Amino acid sequence: MKRKCARVLPGRQSLWMCSMVLLFAWTTAASAATVDVELVSDRKGALPLYRAGTAGRHDTYRAYVEAEKGEQYGVRIRNNTGRRVGVVVAVDGRNIISGEKSHLRNNERMYILGPYESETYDGWRTARDTINRFYFTEPGDSYAGSFGDHSAMGVVAVAVYREKDVPPPRSTYNREKEEFRGEDRSGAREPGPMGAQEGAAGKLAPERSGDIAGTGFGDEKYSPSVRVRFAPEYRAAERHFMKYEWRDTLCRKGVIDCRFTRNRFWDDADDGYAPYPPGVRRGRFE
Repeated sequence: MKRKCARVLPGRQSLWMCSMVLLFAWTTAASAATVDVELVSDRKGALPLYRAGTAGRHDTYRAYVEAEKGEQYGVRIRNNTGRRVGVVVAVDGRNIISGEKSHLRNNERMYILGPYESETYDGWRTARDTINRFYFTEPGDSYAGSFGDHSAMGVVAVAVYREKDVPPPRSTYNREKEEFRGEDRSGAREPGPMGAQEGAAGKLAPERSGDIAGTGFGDEKYSPSVRVRFAPEYRAAERHFMKYEWRDTLCRKGVIDCRFTRNRFWDDADDGYAPYPPGVRRGRFE
């Protein structure tokens, strides 16, 4: 979309005002995401996101994340809207509820977030009340790798579905029992028409397999869940992709600047002796 900027002052000042307007518009668009998604480490908290290109799609968000081997983590998602949304979450290309290969579609198992609700999903769901924790590991030790699936290794993908506008259920009055029949008013939650609602990207071809990070099938954890009725819209409102990599890989790709991260008191490159100053040739002992 093109935006016009009024020329209030001559020269650079008017250009500066125009840039400020465009920056404000970009910031507003960025904050209008249906959900916020981040990876949360057990030890470090929310991990920094290094934004990547979106291939021109306004409904797709991509970022790199630094992974540390053996670290347990979760996927924290915050609903920024006043209506319920369903989120299909895939780690390394596998749906974290069903464990099946995910295509981020609306008929897959998904978690439901209420208005302005935030939840952290930190494991593979193995039962109604248990999960097995996520942790960063090598592809050979990963959950997806155990099925021979390396098609989306190292990617956390989230597809967000808004709820359809469901008409209110009909109710009939029974004069004999003097009660309404129709919607269950007991508070019990039932699976929706798209299956149980509890609650990736393209193939990667890195140069060396040791560069890839994956997610393992970790310790079991008590995590109760309930089934709810939820009818998702046909198309995803937006999609989020986070590619987690080891630090060395992010440095080599230039995602993070690692030029000044070496400890100047811990340099293994020298031989323990004072080097000759620049421009001075090494001489012989007389």
